[in-house]
Amino acid sequence: MGEAVFHECAIAFVPSSSLTPKAISELSAILEDNGAEVLEPRRNGTIAIDHVTHIISNTIDFQQYTESQAVMIPVVTTHWITASISKRRVAQVRPFSPDPRLIFAEVVVTCADLPVTDKESILGAVMALGGQESKDVSKLTTHVCALSMDHPKVQVPLSKGWKGKIVLPHWFDDCFKLGKRIDETPYLLPDPEIMKKTPEDEIDIPVNDNLDGATSPNPQWLPLPPDGDSVRPPCTVFQHRKVLLGADLNISPRLTKAVRDIIVNGGGKMVDTVDACDMYIGQYRDGTQYVRAAQSCKDVGNLSWLYYLIVQNSWTSSLRRLLHYPTPRNGIEGFRGLRITVSNYGGEARIYLENLIKACGAEFTKTMKADNTHLITARDSSEKCKAAPEWGVNVVNHLWIEESYAKCQLKPINIAKYIHFPHRTNLGEIIGQTFLDEGKLKELYYPGGDAEMTGSAKRKRKILEAAEDNAYHNGPADGVVVAQTAHDVDEDVLMTEDAENSPPKKATPAPVETPVRARHVRSGKENDTPSVVSTGGRSAKAKARDKLQNIAPDIALYEKEKKRSAKATTPFGGKRAADLVEKQRLAEEDAKEKKAAEKESAKEDEVAKRPSKKARPSLPDVEMRIILTGFTRWVENKHKEDADRRNLRDLGIQLVQEGQPCDYLAAPHIVRTVKFLCALARGPEVISSSFIDAALETGELPPMHEHRLKDKAAERRYNMTLDKSVGRAKANRGRLLQGVAVYCTETIKNGPKSYQVIAEANGAIFKIYRARSGTTIKPTTAEQDGGAPPDPVYLLSGASAEEKTMWPRFREMAIKGHMEPRIVAPDWLLDVAMAQQVRYDPKFAVEVFRQKE
Repeated sequence: MGEAVFHECAIAFVPSSSLTPKAISELSAILEDNGAEVLEPRRNGTIAIDHVTHIISNTIDFQQYTESQAVMIPVVTTHWITASISKRRVAQVRPFSPDPRLIFAEVVVTCADLPVTDKESILGAVMALGGQESKDVSKLTTHVCALSMDHPKVQVPLSKGWKGKIVLPHWFDDCFKLGKRIDETPYLLPDPEIMKKTPEDEIDIPVNDNLDGATSPNPQWLPLPPDGDSVRPPCTVFQHRKVLLGADLNISPRLTKAVRDIIVNGGGKMVDTVDACDMYIGQYRDGTQYVRAAQSCKDVGNLSWLYYLIVQNSWTSSLRRLLHYPTPRNGIEGFRGLRITVSNYGGEARIYLENLIKACGAEFTKTMKADNTHLITARDSSEKCKAAPEWGVNVVNHLWIEESYAKCQLKPINIAKYIHFPHRTNLGEIIGQTFLDEGKLKELYYPGGDAEMTGSAKRKRKILEAAEDNAYHNGPADGVVVAQTAHDVDEDVLMTEDAENSPPKKATPAPVETPVRARHVRSGKENDTPSVVSTGGRSAKAKARDKLQNIAPDIALYEKEKKRSAKATTPFGGKRAADLVEKQRLAEEDAKEKKAAEKESAKEDEVAKRPSKKARPSLPDVEMRIILTGFTRWVENKHKEDADRRNLRDLGIQLVQEGQPCDYLAAPHIVRTVKFLCALARGPEVISSSFIDAALETGELPPMHEHRLKDKAAERRYNMTLDKSVGRAKANRGRLLQGVAVYCTETIKNGPKSYQVIAEANGAIFKIYRARSGTTIKPTTAEQDGGAPPDPVYLLSGASAEEKTMWPRFREMAIKGHMEPRIVAPDWLLDVAMAQQVRYDPKFAVEVFRQKE
């Protein structure tokens, strides 16, 4: 018997909306059965980059992606697992990269009746951009490139029910020229649209989700909660993050408070200085705050990016979308004086281009006149396009302005891809796919600063530079990191963060994926295919162009206090002419007033002699938010509790209630209380409540590492490890049971409310099951679900006679919905929440569980 497929692989997963913890649990079991080592997240929720060989993620939107590029750890989608198992060997990594710049990832192509040179050009370029070659048509083949339907490579597979696409080579040619993957529908045989329709025939304007939340750099309104909810769910993307709103934002106090509440409720903090922040939100690429934040390698973005994170509740780099990063206050050099109009783009694409033109520093015009300098069009057929040459207006597609903005320089318009217009394609379908160039940003907007960098900033800068070294710098794959000969990377610098949570380091370097040899691309035509760029030395970086040295630190904030002036009495003045009677009356009144004044003065003297009350000093900032459970110090002693809470607050410790964001969870030992399990789902540090006792007794904050919660007996009892649970919770961000349906009987022991709180704290879909109409799963078949195996659906139930009568109806409902019914004791939910892992053991089935009891 040969070795297992993944016997040399140490694999880590990245949870996301397209790769839920439930799916991760299932895939982990498959990998372990095939010899892999599945690495758990560290205690802080991160991946152990120095131990992993492969990272499984269906997106590049996670914070350690750049670090994985720096040390050339391959990031692959879940399809890599199935491909490797089907081949009984570890598959190549390039075809399964989630990087959208590899435009032919997951394309498997074979050529039917093409000349040898054209065939080699197409296959070579497809593989350079993430695709694969198939000698013959198989079930895995996605495309056949052919000139007609007559070739046996086309006819035979079709006769056997092959479901792939037969495309003209023109499709590949147009994709190569643009450096983007366009829709192949107009190129499909046997009746290709490009052969029977003219460029002038109408095309529907496409819908593009690349621009969602990224059409404006300075949105005016905070997005509403999803699905019309009145309450926004916690934005856990900000968990343990410190956010600074830049001074140049100019947003209202009301909006500032709304943003602050969202961030704090998600587990983040608002700070007032650049050095204290993790994320800086600003409007422009200038000013002390921006320069300091960018040089320190903070995550820098604008309001549009912040709102996008709030809506998506998942991490993405602000460099992914052009208008998620602060804009240049004076535009891009060379754009001032240009007058640009737009044609054939609609909806959000048109708004996006208008804002991008303005951000570049040019003038946007709604109509085209003779004084326009450029026309950006998605097709080269419109009235504007016809008039442009006669008026001397340059005609380009949107790639010209996108890449000019991304590279921070005015690009020449005579580059082939900027003036290429496929006949039956509206280029609006590929808008918004260009990434910003971090190297260019640093060179122009925040050079230098190395001398003032902290250790963490130096590490991040090293990662960014190593990732840039490993990337292609020209052609359609610009910015993509591929396996290459390893560079000399200072791994000690890259691996220092979170060292206290890592296993002892080995003397061997971090594992590096075996280099993939890029095939030589041959072509007889210019611009037909991308060239494979040499991975030699990199161009001179911004280090040699330091223009700013000794950047001044942030201007210190100060407060001016105005003292109220003492309240002065205004005497009644003016002499009055009066007779003797009137004078006498006034004299009597004066005597009364004098006597009253003397009494008042005596009172004031008495008050002045009393000791004045000392003003209570302002409370320190909250440094630690702690949820406390199982604590017995204050049992039946409310006054002592109130006093202790005040003393803790004076130390910067705030005890928060269940459901509120927290940094720490404190308990005397591991307990399966609702408060403990709900708080654990947020991934706080778990400490012993002895920390609270020590703080109260000494009046000082004790060392945190001396009070980490350790409870081996409970870990054995509950079949879990606390450090692993905390690490998983940080990685899951409250979405452990995302997409998992959990039903509960109404008469369950202790009531369904506490189980609902625990389930929803972990992202489950929780419903009360009453075995009546209205509580149903939509009936489906395996074919309707794409042939996928049935997902489990859970019913939390006791073993009472009333509950047992519901079980047959529940099983019937689940099976009709192509789901696997599992009727379990509530302990299943508690076990999952405690381990922070979607797992199932038949011992939790109600019948089995009750027998054990």
